[in-house]
Amino acid sequence: MSVYKLYCRGESGNCYKVALMLNLVGADWESEFVDFFNPDSKAAFIHTVNPQGELPVLQRPDGKLLTQSGAILDYLSRATGRFAPASDEDRQEVLRWLLFDNHRFTPAFATLRFMVGIRGAEENQLTGYLRAQAQAAYEIVDAHLAGRRFMVGDAPTVADISMAGYLYYDEDARFDRLQFANVQAWAGRISELPRWKHPYELMPRAIREGN
Repeated sequence: MSVYKLYCRGESGNCYKVALMLNLVGADWESEFVDFFNPDSKAAFIHTVNPQGELPVLQRPDGKLLTQSGAILDYLSRATGRFAPASDEDRQEVLRWLLFDNHRFTPAFATLRFMVGIRGAEENQLTGYLRAQAQAAYEIVDAHLAGRRFMVGDAPTVADISMAGYLYYDEDARFDRLQFANVQAWAGRISELPRWKHPYELMPRAIREGN
């Protein structure tokens, strides 16, 4: 039996943040697939695992359930001593970027990808708004990464792992990420870390290619 259990689904970049962290630190873990595209599966999960109705959820070795990817990453960093900020000042910067990720960097692109890349939505006022918000957020991160290898300090931290959550999905959201050269180079550096794997290698998918 694995030490950690991650309730997740492969399509979720927020789940990938935690799955990637677990893999990078060499943790003993297993994935517990939750099909959020199935109403019965989602309802059972909300009733028995997380009343907030969100993935990911990490079950610790003592059985306690942790929710919210940023909080889970912080816990794992403290528990393993890996991908932690190098100083108190860096810790404030890591927290700042974790909050920016959850508020700005992830939501717009993730929602656009779901609507357009997964559900095949036609262009409308909402997709236009999301694309503009994603563009603005990516521009901020791309500018920050100019002359930097990682988001905070000289080594990767949980800020990088969190913000990398949606960088490796290739569903066509009609959003050109190749225009952000610094982001692309940074994503490449993260993918070179030992034990890095693509999200669909770490977690089961609800939607298979061709469906």
